[in-house]
Amino acid sequence: MRAAFFTEYQGPVEVQTLDDPTPENSGVVIKVMATGLCRSDWHGWMGHDSDVKLPHVPGHEFAGTIEAIGKDIKRWKVGDRVTVPFVSGCGHCPECHSGNHQVCDHQFQPGFTHWGSFAEYVAIDYADTNLVRLPDEMDFATAASLGCRFATSFRGVIDQGKVSAGQIVAVHGCGGVGLSAIMIAAAAGARVIAIDIDDAKLDLARELGAIDILNARTTDDIPSAIKDLSGGGAHVSVDALGSAITSFNSVSCLRKRGKHIQIGLMTGDHAHARVPMDRIVAHELEILGSHGMQAFRYDAMIDMILTGKLAPQKLIRDRVTLAEGATALMNMDNFISTGVTVIDRF
Repeated sequence: MRAAFFTEYQGPVEVQTLDDPTPENSGVVIKVMATGLCRSDWHGWMGHDSDVKLPHVPGHEFAGTIEAIGKDIKRWKVGDRVTVPFVSGCGHCPECHSGNHQVCDHQFQPGFTHWGSFAEYVAIDYADTNLVRLPDEMDFATAASLGCRFATSFRGVIDQGKVSAGQIVAVHGCGGVGLSAIMIAAAAGARVIAIDIDDAKLDLARELGAIDILNARTTDDIPSAIKDLSGGGAHVSVDALGSAITSFNSVSCLRKRGKHIQIGLMTGDHAHARVPMDRIVAHELEILGSHGMQAFRYDAMIDMILTGKLAPQKLIRDRVTLAEGATALMNMDNFISTGVTVIDRF
């Protein structure tokens, strides 16, 4: 198979011909029809994720058709159209038994714990527990865009944040995760305030449902600006980027008893960022993480897509080849792209 491949952190990502994968007894091999390019892939390439072992094939949000199945598979057959959460649960540990596959004790993560989807084929374990059937009317590029950013935002906004109509939601960072959160919060009836440093991304945020926008390059005090716009602060605030500044601002902009949702990955020097603990105590704030979403929760998200309440296809701005995607991966820290980039030619 053709696959994007690297042998050293921060080294060249090159398209090579590698051996085709074979399924484990409880797994399947998926022919990849489309795969998203996500900042989490960049973190893996940089060496920020201890699960990534060299040599490595990145890629974790994808959709395709089942090419081969293991002998223990009961629910799936060759040819089925599927996607899979980027965090796949084993189905047997205490967390999985409680329904929380996204924090499984033995999780399978394509593109991190195992080789990923920047390839013509990808092997997935725990398939009966984790595969998601795609409706025929959903194209593969749209389905691929769900796998990490959109699903994680859906869980963060709907399941963790419990956003409801009439609430004020602030979203810090308007990359793929942030734009997804904006669309989902707006669909839930919230008034959304979008924050970024790029006017083009803020324009897209408004197009996708944000009522107010703030450019952090030209606004000195983001928390105060949000409180002024919202009449006291956000009910729910999402750090969709993952930095010491955005996480601090997200907590600081909340009204009393508000919720901060951390979706953006905190790595390196940002991993133990400071928080305004005095405000957390005095205002009874909630601090919540959001790490993927269980396969069984995809039905609720897909139903909203099929009825037109959500339109993740609007996030897709670029469709590229595998070789172009490999180059784009190495340049992701430049923040030059707007929306979601999908690899759909291998």
